[in-house]
Amino acid sequence: MRLTYERNYSASSSSSSSSSSSSSSSSSSFISASSLGSFLKELYQMAEYSHPPMDQLQDLEYCIDSNPPWAETILLAFQNYILMLGTSVMIPTLLVHAMGGSNGDKARVIQTLLFVSGINTLLQALFGTRLPAVVGGSFAYVIPIAYIINDSSLQRITDDHERFIQTMRAIQGALIVASSIQIILGYSQVWGLFSRFFSPLGIAPVVGLVGLGLFQRGFPLLGNCVEIGIPMLLLVIGLSQYLKHVRPFRDLPIFERFPVLISVTIIWIYSVILTASGAYRGKPYTTQISCRTDRANLISTAPWFKFPYPLQWGPPTFSAGHSFAMMSAVLVSMVESTGAYKAASRLAIATPPPAYVLSRGIGWQGIGILLDGLFGTGTGSTVSVSHANVSRENVGLLGLTRVGSRRVVQISAGFMIFFSCLGKFGAVFASIPIPIFAALYCVLFGLVASVGLSFLQFTNMNCMRNLVITGLSLFLGISIPQFFNEYWNPQHHGLVHTNAGWFNAFLNTIFSSPPTVGLIVAVFLDNTLEVEKSKKDRGMPWWVKFRTFRGDNRNEEFYTLPFNLNSRYSAQFFVGHVNVA
Repeated sequence: MRLTYERNYSASSSSSSSSSSSSSSSSSSFISASSLGSFLKELYQMAEYSHPPMDQLQDLEYCIDSNPPWAETILLAFQNYILMLGTSVMIPTLLVHAMGGSNGDKARVIQTLLFVSGINTLLQALFGTRLPAVVGGSFAYVIPIAYIINDSSLQRITDDHERFIQTMRAIQGALIVASSIQIILGYSQVWGLFSRFFSPLGIAPVVGLVGLGLFQRGFPLLGNCVEIGIPMLLLVIGLSQYLKHVRPFRDLPIFERFPVLISVTIIWIYSVILTASGAYRGKPYTTQISCRTDRANLISTAPWFKFPYPLQWGPPTFSAGHSFAMMSAVLVSMVESTGAYKAASRLAIATPPPAYVLSRGIGWQGIGILLDGLFGTGTGSTVSVSHANVSRENVGLLGLTRVGSRRVVQISAGFMIFFSCLGKFGAVFASIPIPIFAALYCVLFGLVASVGLSFLQFTNMNCMRNLVITGLSLFLGISIPQFFNEYWNPQHHGLVHTNAGWFNAFLNTIFSSPPTVGLIVAVFLDNTLEVEKSKKDRGMPWWVKFRTFRGDNRNEEFYTLPFNLNSRYSAQFFVGHVNVA
């Protein structure tokens, strides 16, 4: 089933302007027929090479509420699950040993993170924005978590396992308190009210930086094992782009639908052969960790069956400094998720989420962070963009496969929950080398960035004001976080280094996030430079109709809650149905 919508907000304005020009020309006796003919010829030539703006992408196969056949849906959902494993393994690998944990502890944290990610994804797809966005662990929380890990009261604990348990409890307490920020800003509609300052010009750099800001997760990680990463990169591009019209099975474009599944399987087997043949014997430690399939120690340490449950590490501990530091990551994840939601809506052939839907999604994401704290995932959540990291890789997968179906993401959440309980089976998939995921990130994060820049089609990019705002927000959005990241390490706490550790973590986290810096620069400039005079140049005639529920009749189709909750409950907790003009 192929669903397309063609709405061109500029068509009506161009037709009205052409009609007014034609009426004025008819009323004027001073315009000759030859001048009118050359003018019409010029308009015709312009139409030949112009591409009118479109509300929704036109070349996707399945939109948000249309579904592929069941067999195809299940394979697509499993492909999403495989892609989700990259971030779910990288974050615990980075943090657990620093907390004092063992390989067994790392395997258990990975299981818990996948389990809670599955629950949060289901909640978001059913009651949140209802977009096909995967909710997973986020690197935005690394700096405040590193601050907690290096707390002197925890560093004094000599027993490694005890230090791991106490550190995990401190992280849990900080997440539980900090989650209140998103819950309050979401369900009170404050974030929706703030979104009235967004415009296509302001949001384009933010969404673009959601993808571009993760460049360090791409080729730098791929380069740690080029003999695996380069073939993976070439294979996924070849299958998804050059062979997408090849159909070994008549009714299914297998290479376009499952490029990740096919590429990962082939390169994973290749990496297993390299490992078994001794290709990495005697190589440097970084190469061993990046290339070998048996270095993660996940399979041997993971239990056969383990059901994660709340407070499994013990009761959380609470500290004001830890909680304030963690709030910075919650604010950053809120900005990153907003950008991911905008990208996901475009790749799912949906309208941009109205203010109340955006607030509803942020509120449910806050509940997701609360669950992270209760279960002890070791980090907080955001929307993934490889499908929304917010795990961002999953948002990009929507465009790569041309499938924006909500059902695919809901079933992938089921895979996360199922395999997180069956520890050994999940650990097999989690042992895929990181450079394989890094090659996928090169393609998927780049796709998300280009989706963000596509919002510029609704603005006037022949206007110097818009060029300055776009260029400055993109450049500073990359340059400032890079500057902060160069100074940050877990021991020195980053560029901001005062006696207040929580204050250091707060500012270092905010200014280490490209989308957050981009949002600050773009929204400030867009709302202070010639605002009234530039409404049309900013794209506001197109944007304004998506601010409220009744602004566009398609909003009800895409964002109405299931089980008749919109009419059954008027509580703002579920519906969040407040018009923001």
